[in-house]
Amino acid sequence: MSEQPRDPQDGADSSGSGAPVPRPGAPAPASTDPGARAADAPEHSQDAVPGGARRTAELAQRLSTVRRRILDAAAERPEDRAHDGALPALVVVTKFFPAQDVLRLRELGVRAVGENKDQEAGPKAREVAQALAAQQPPVSAPVWHFVGQLQSNKAKHVVRYASWVHSVDRASLVTALGRAVRTHRDAAASGDVAAGPCAAEDLTCLVQVNLDPEASREDARGGAHPDTVPGLAREIAETEGLRLGGVMAVAPREGDPREAFERLWAISQQVRGEHPEATAVSAGMSGDLEAAVAAGATHVRIGSDVLGPRPAVR
Repeated sequence: MSEQPRDPQDGADSSGSGAPVPRPGAPAPASTDPGARAADAPEHSQDAVPGGARRTAELAQRLSTVRRRILDAAAERPEDRAHDGALPALVVVTKFFPAQDVLRLRELGVRAVGENKDQEAGPKAREVAQALAAQQPPVSAPVWHFVGQLQSNKAKHVVRYASWVHSVDRASLVTALGRAVRTHRDAAASGDVAAGPCAAEDLTCLVQVNLDPEASREDARGGAHPDTVPGLAREIAETEGLRLGGVMAVAPREGDPREAFERLWAISQQVRGEHPEATAVSAGMSGDLEAAVAAGATHVRIGSDVLGPRPAVR
């Protein structure tokens, strides 16, 4: 068992840095993660959404439970997976939930949110940014993590709001993202578009690893074959506008997630052997958070355990 995680009173960071996140109502500490610098503003103590006090209280309770789970799991990590006591970063996945819930989460100290689909994420990110900028004093927007499967032709949209893409699984997507970042920077510099986060910082990309490459198409969770991960990581690292952050995976539908995440850890160490700065291991969702943290996850992607059951999609 490793030593206790740093600052166990505060829960898990949601920016991507691994630094502690404040309790609701407490000021957020400065982050060391470039993608989270805009999220270091103090939180307001009042509900950002009129009439949303009951929902905010529900989210606060759920968030507290998840943060406690992260703390407890982190306390049990082996020494070689403890990341010098840094807690896994919490990315709250807000798929199918409204922008109002993102605003409430921001009030509660959440500094990173994840989305699966660009057509939902883009408008939601704009609405959230506008609402937070209108507050007095203004509150910085959360850091947006794109965590779903991404078509290459959507890259030009994602770079307008996302700081992280967790699901890079092929060379053509690396090329598309690099081109999109460079094009966005040129357009932002000329004033043709509003500057997104990658106008100033490289887009952090994680290689999504398929932990069950023999699965049928119906059961597949996406990702690159493990044998291709080193080459794909190299392509990201060599592409202008992109930063290789590490690896990501979703546990297979069948089998023990602990075994799957152990395989992901081994692959992450292989990647770090060539790219020491690629330390991120994005793994674990609501049902397998503890297994992921035990295996060395630096980021966990939690949706329903924070937000509740997903609303019906019409």
